[in-house]
Amino acid sequence: MAISYAVNCSILFTELPLLRRPAAAAAAGFDAVEFWWPFTPTGPDVDAFVTAIEDAGVRLTGLNFAAGDMPAGDRGLVSWPGRESEFRDSVAVAVGIGERLGTAVFNALHGNRIDGAAGQDELASENLAFAVGEAARIGATVVLEPLSGADRYPLRTAADAFAVIDRVPGLALLADLYHLAVNGDDLDALPAHAARIGHVQIADAPGRHEPGTGSLDLRRHVAAITDAGYTGHVGLEYTPTTTSAAAFDWLAPNRESSS
Repeated sequence: MAISYAVNCSILFTELPLLRRPAAAAAAGFDAVEFWWPFTPTGPDVDAFVTAIEDAGVRLTGLNFAAGDMPAGDRGLVSWPGRESEFRDSVAVAVGIGERLGTAVFNALHGNRIDGAAGQDELASENLAFAVGEAARIGATVVLEPLSGADRYPLRTAADAFAVIDRVPGLALLADLYHLAVNGDDLDALPAHAARIGHVQIADAPGRHEPGTGSLDLRRHVAAITDAGYTGHVGLEYTPTTTSAAAFDWLAPNRESSS
């Protein structure tokens, strides 16, 4: 089965203004993109964001809900007491965008543990159930992602995520092979869970660069998950070692598919 790739335009083409990145992905031969939450006080408005994707002729296959101040260390609002309205407002915005652009996957970062905060897991279940219901209205899936490099983030392995997914019907796993590998998870176990995987992202480890720069056999792992029944896009979520122009050289000369 051919593998369909989507360029994560929040980590690739960062030398360009955000709204020019979908066109850059199209020029590189891709017809699918994904983004982290793109809206900040200085970021694009919704209409400008949608127009940039439409004008580029690409599909927005994935979008994160608001996750707080990521550069400062925040990793999601789902389990953060007092920020329920902010999270749910971002769900409304993201699902509205998804309805316009045919977006199938929304990523809800679980959120860090907060000292002295009680009931974070219960709050997460409530917020995730809300998000699942809203996404279902447009036939989309909400995914939950284990992360590395964030000591206070409680989901580090696929099993950690599945424990939450089991509590909230309709959720699926975002299998980011970089994060899972860095955390010591067994990537060879993922194909057995293909039916519960809602999205896949890749970067090599160590370094979080393009495939071939580290020690992970990403082609083999992605092929195994796909052969086991995963049919979604594979997000290219890595920092290029040199320039964005060379970021996709690893796909040549046997490039499977970018659509």
